[in-house]
Amino acid sequence: MSVAPGYRDAQPRMGFFTDTTVCIGCKACEVACKEWNAIPATIDELSGDSYDNTGGLGADTWRHVAFIEQRVPEIMAMGEAGVFTGAGGAAASPVGGDRTGRAALPGDPVDLTRIGGEGFAGEEAVDPAGIDVTRMGEDGLAVPIGSSADVSFRWLMSSDVCKHCTTAACLDVCPTGSLFKTEFATVVVQEDICNGCGYCVPACPYGVLDRREDDGRVWKCTLCYDRLIDGGEPACAKACPTDSINFGTHDDMLAMARDRLDEVVEAGYGGAQLYGDGPSGGVDGAGSVFLLLDQPEVYGLPPDPIASTKHLGDMWRSAAVAALTLAAGVAAAVLGGRR
Repeated sequence: MSVAPGYRDAQPRMGFFTDTTVCIGCKACEVACKEWNAIPATIDELSGDSYDNTGGLGADTWRHVAFIEQRVPEIMAMGEAGVFTGAGGAAASPVGGDRTGRAALPGDPVDLTRIGGEGFAGEEAVDPAGIDVTRMGEDGLAVPIGSSADVSFRWLMSSDVCKHCTTAACLDVCPTGSLFKTEFATVVVQEDICNGCGYCVPACPYGVLDRREDDGRVWKCTLCYDRLIDGGEPACAKACPTDSINFGTHDDMLAMARDRLDEVVEAGYGGAQLYGDGPSGGVDGAGSVFLLLDQPEVYGLPPDPIASTKHLGDMWRSAAVAALTLAAGVAAAVLGGRR
């Protein structure tokens, strides 16, 4: 069981598992977060690019439900490059053959120009790294999993939040100790100590932290630290009507996420993946784990986040070696000149 280091009475590490596959975009989590933490209202104008009216995480938005209107079909890269691997295989499907109408044979290359479905057929560029085609459109052409011949886009919804990193760069660069790691291994800002220097803002690889305009201090998700102390769960998880946001021990959340991933993949969403689940990587794992249906970049998440302070020791050692080398060179030059 993982616990927070540095505490005699350390509690099990707590965190979120956000299952984006059941998020309906109701934004109840955003409202509950604002209400419990007394966060100022942020009623923005619609951008015209999306139905999302809060834009992203910030000092006044600690939970943000992203609406991703995606016109690209979901294509499952499961098989070898350019070869049908779906249920029934190429032998059962007549769509993998050539344009003469010859029936497809096992191992035939996929003719990407004949993939059915308005909006993503024809000349549109499609990565042929591997396609799992399991069914047929009405026009007799192959339809990628998750798409439909009469639907040209899909909505992906995801409630984003602070990741509560294992290696938290924001905490490392804070000069006042305002940012600290709690006994639950969550990262919290103490607003009465923050001096508004803003060093933590660019240090966060996820762009979570921000300064509030009216007072200049940094604010972010605390994972409802005050509720955790009393044995409660964060307000956002409590308010989620579909259990998209789950809360519990980090170990339990990881197990739940992996079981759910197996279910989703088995249901045909081969592109589903977990985000923030690994113990390694640029932030050494996160306290907030997500189940995504597409690549992290689609949701506005960095694919390989790195804590800017993770290699600080190596950088200082390299700088010290360079300085000593320079000093030795100058000394050698001076001594050599005297001769």
